[in-house]
Amino acid sequence: MRILEPLQLGHRTAPNRVMFGPHVTNLGDDQRALTASHLAYYQRRAQGGCGIIVTEGASVHLSDWPYERAPLATACASGWSQIASAVRSASPNPTRPALVIASLDHAGGQGSSAYSQLPLWAPSRVPEVNSREVPKWMEAADIAAVIEGFGAATTSAMAAGLDGVEINAGQHSLIRQFCSGLTNQRDDEWGQDRLRFAREVVSRVRAAVDESDQAGGILGLRLCVDELAPWAGITPEMAPAIAAELAAVGVDYLVVVRGSIYSTHMTRPDFHEAPGFTIDVTRTVSAAVEIPVFLQGSIIDVGQAEWALGGYEDPALAHGVEMTRAQIADPDLVRKISEGRAEQIRPCTLCNQTCQVRDARNPIVTCVGEPSSGFELTDPNWFQPAGNPQRLTIIGGGPAGLEAARVAALAGHQVKLFEAGDSLGGMAARSGPHRPLIAWLESECHRLGVEVHLSSQISGPTDPVLAGSDHIIQTTGGAPGERLYEVHPGAELIDIAALRYGDHDLPPHGTIAIHDPIGGPIAVALAEELGNRAVLITPDQIAGNELSRTGDLAPANVRLAQGNVRISRRSILREVHADKVVVEDRFSGQRSEIEAVALVDCGFRLPTDPLPQIRLAAGDCVAPRTVLEAIREGRRVVQDL
Repeated sequence: MRILEPLQLGHRTAPNRVMFGPHVTNLGDDQRALTASHLAYYQRRAQGGCGIIVTEGASVHLSDWPYERAPLATACASGWSQIASAVRSASPNPTRPALVIASLDHAGGQGSSAYSQLPLWAPSRVPEVNSREVPKWMEAADIAAVIEGFGAATTSAMAAGLDGVEINAGQHSLIRQFCSGLTNQRDDEWGQDRLRFAREVVSRVRAAVDESDQAGGILGLRLCVDELAPWAGITPEMAPAIAAELAAVGVDYLVVVRGSIYSTHMTRPDFHEAPGFTIDVTRTVSAAVEIPVFLQGSIIDVGQAEWALGGYEDPALAHGVEMTRAQIADPDLVRKISEGRAEQIRPCTLCNQTCQVRDARNPIVTCVGEPSSGFELTDPNWFQPAGNPQRLTIIGGGPAGLEAARVAALAGHQVKLFEAGDSLGGMAARSGPHRPLIAWLESECHRLGVEVHLSSQISGPTDPVLAGSDHIIQTTGGAPGERLYEVHPGAELIDIAALRYGDHDLPPHGTIAIHDPIGGPIAVALAEELGNRAVLITPDQIAGNELSRTGDLAPANVRLAQGNVRISRRSILREVHADKVVVEDRFSGQRSEIEAVALVDCGFRLPTDPLPQIRLAAGDCVAPRTVLEAIREGRRVVQDL
């Protein structure tokens, strides 16, 4: 396969064409240094066969502290050195190990002053979109200091034994801000020639790489080619010329990305955006430069990656592919490809629910389907062979039950799985983005010999079908929660789970009210499906309030508006009638009526009742939460046997 072929980058050779790109991990410490957790995180991807690993972006100057655990280049030398050594020793082919590259960055006006207590630095006084903070207009000495910061950081990275550095001129980047008319409104030499700052940085970094003791070091450039703001920003039509001009200064490879100060949510979109969204512009950039170009943009499918590299006799549009989220979901992605086991790759569902961590909660990067990602140092070996194999029975075929069955089978236990319904996966298989993950879990369970019984109602531990079990694990999921509103005679009240399972149909005509006290994706998705038939009832100021964590808040509200969905904001549901619902303004207490022929309740869930005498349980039957907790507890309950 083309994806497994070596790739020449400058004077170095990567063992294959797959990149693990730079991203926020929150694995850093209070000194802004790289930690042992970083080392284990990158080492795990090297063990899985990744060809090029680009570490988390490091700020090149003290004026930049964009998030609390953001690495600082002057504190990273030791961490870089240890990561380089660990990655090389862990790579499957010691004669051609993975390349390790440091991402160098300055967030400029898209940073934060909350941690530094200093003004933001930017080309012009354009307010930061989220915080509304107005940055400091950079003076000549500031510009010189940042350029020198890039050079000094490069010298440090190369001295640490890395294969090279990658300059960030993409999202959250001061360099991109200088290149763009959106954020560079200067009338001096740095505004009349907007690419000058980028050229100066590339030139200074090239010199530092070449002057280092690491002969033939690599210089990569992560370049924004579309700011999605055509009125003043960088556009795809401008991209080939920009790429060619900067590449000529001394760049060894380009990674094509998109996004701007006004479109951060589109930099790393979720499953609503089709994978490969930079394909067209990557093709034109590749034609304009004579260096390797990487395709980036939700590339999670091996087939799409191979196609982009020309592996199916189509003209290649890129020389390499960045598959970052795909390798958070499955660190062994490349190894499985090389061993002919691509069908066993755990899929990334592009949910952004736990891998997008640049927010005030400071969560550690992980994956709903692979919760050991980011926790390599603390999680046990879930798949260690059992010293004393047991006969396990698992009751409930949702995510927790499937993962428990998979892990138990891998450990050598004999596993039976009973599901009351006629198919596996629970709500996760019927609503939301995780259907591919459920299909993978089901496939793995069958591959590993789990004995699956559908349409099986289990009454408790004395049920005859459970005879001979050493351990019984309950993973029966959740049930409808308590209704805190009055339901009048004749009202049609539908639980969202019943709707998704096909146990209840919507009336064919009339307005459907959707009760969403959570502000999550389930109610929003239903409203999108119903379009102008839907009225979404939320206690929040904005629909889908919790979608801010995944980056889908603004796009979701755009989709709702485009679908003519009505939204009843700041509303608490009080009554449901046959032809209307009554809501109360949460601030004023004023009540109002909304015409509706039915109400779909997307509210909080409760655990299903515990089965008699069963002490082992996992997932929503313990406490209803997300797929992440279900998967994690499915592993833990087996580990704890």
